[in-house]
Amino acid sequence: MDLGAPVIDHILHPSDLSEASQVAFAHALKAALVARARLTMLHVSPKPGGLRWEDFPGVQDTLERWGARSRKSSQGGVSATGVAVTKIVARHRDPVEAVQRYMQSHPADLLVLATSHYRGRMRWLRRSTAVPLARRAGQMTLFVPAGVDGFVSLANGSLSLRNVLIPVAASPRPQPAVAAAIRLVRRLECAPGEFTLVHIGAAGSMPAVRRPTVPGWTWTAATGRGDVIDGIIDRARETRADLIVMSTDGRNGFLDALRGSHSERVLSRTRCPVLAIPVESSAADRLE
Repeated sequence: MDLGAPVIDHILHPSDLSEASQVAFAHALKAALVARARLTMLHVSPKPGGLRWEDFPGVQDTLERWGARSRKSSQGGVSATGVAVTKIVARHRDPVEAVQRYMQSHPADLLVLATSHYRGRMRWLRRSTAVPLARRAGQMTLFVPAGVDGFVSLANGSLSLRNVLIPVAASPRPQPAVAAAIRLVRRLECAPGEFTLVHIGAAGSMPAVRRPTVPGWTWTAATGRGDVIDGIIDRARETRADLIVMSTDGRNGFLDALRGSHSERVLSRTRCPVLAIPVESSAADRLE
């Protein structure tokens, strides 16, 4: 398991410029800082005009507030931090289709999305056109639910990632999620914490996964019976999970697999961000 090679070069953060998207923006910017990746902020508007550049989150001000870039740095970009940021306004009536079109010519390695409920279904998942958002190979998605602070502080960029929950099952294979969780805490240089593997089913049916040593971090395995989603959510609550990392089956399109599945049901009920790793992707292979 090679945890040193970079797997993220381009991060895409579609934003509706809501308060929830501000929190997701903080996570996208932090990930770009750590990975020294390109960050694209994409807003979709059905009408021309009505949006100013200042309506986007202030990258420079945020970095300065975080202490990641001083005002004496070059004003030509954010090269002092190794991050190149692009802000785009796309004209389209359907934000999901607009994101799809953008990604056809600008593939992303990581999507960072704020999620909110829309008549019982999250707005980015409510339409069939949402399927292509995560269909491309090598794509991971970090969902940040509305109304939660997440594990990156928008105020100062500090981290609060100490409890990571990883649901495991025989299928989809769990190792890419385990590898992604390890890579994340190592690259973020997180404080000591705990990885919890949770399997809902008979104790003897929990699949074996490799658990590499991560200094300061411990591994715990737990099993439960009953409804899978209830078990995952209950364990997330008990462990005060800051993040859930899940492998997902992307063979028919990641978000298509999410629709009505375990993953979407977890997303609709969790009170912490969810990092989804499609196992049928080149990124998953590199993570392993």
